[in-house]
Amino acid sequence: MANIKVQKMPTIRRLPTYLYKLSEMHKAGVGIVATPELARYMNLAEIVIRKDLAITGVSGQPGVGYKVCELIDAIRRFLQWENPASAILVGAGSLGHALLGYDGFEDYGLKIIAAFDADPDKIGTLVHGREVFDIALLAEKVRELKVELGIICVPATYAQEVADAMVAAGIRGIWNFANVSLKTPDHVVVQREVIAGGFAVLSVKLRQSMENSDRTEPELKD
Repeated sequence: MANIKVQKMPTIRRLPTYLYKLSEMHKAGVGIVATPELARYMNLAEIVIRKDLAITGVSGQPGVGYKVCELIDAIRRFLQWENPASAILVGAGSLGHALLGYDGFEDYGLKIIAAFDADPDKIGTLVHGREVFDIALLAEKVRELKVELGIICVPATYAQEVADAMVAAGIRGIWNFANVSLKTPDHVVVQREVIAGGFAVLSVKLRQSMENSDRTEPELKD
């Protein structure tokens, strides 16, 4: 797998949240958004908001703010989300069902057009309008559908095998939801999502919050 270093990763991770807020404002007919409003929504300092948005190449007008439509276009252009990218998904279990059922992906530049599984009971069924194909047909369908992105939603023990099949079929980018580090050629880009990682962070934050609360809570006297 290529060791690609991406600058300003925290900013990039926040851009979809900006995009959601701006899109909602656009639907409501709002034409200009000020930095303080975005700062309150994002729960960040105003200087962070300005630095985040500067990555898109758009500058706000001092004392006025940003043009909502211009900022939406700039974020989508920076993320290369002007045209949705097609993807296939392997693993039509609970997580796969959830991802296939999430309509918001297309707003963020991703369209899942087919699913694959090895379970005979799932092959041939429809999941949120997408047919589930036999995993044996992966290479054939990837070429037929002309997709370069693959999503892995299988148990960790099968993830590397699926990744190998995707690479052999011509997939260039893999979104991996299995809790395992994949080995792929340098020309294949992999983004790993560990769902338990988010819960781990929440658990630590909750513990620290409770400990801070216990330290600051005044003692009750008899």
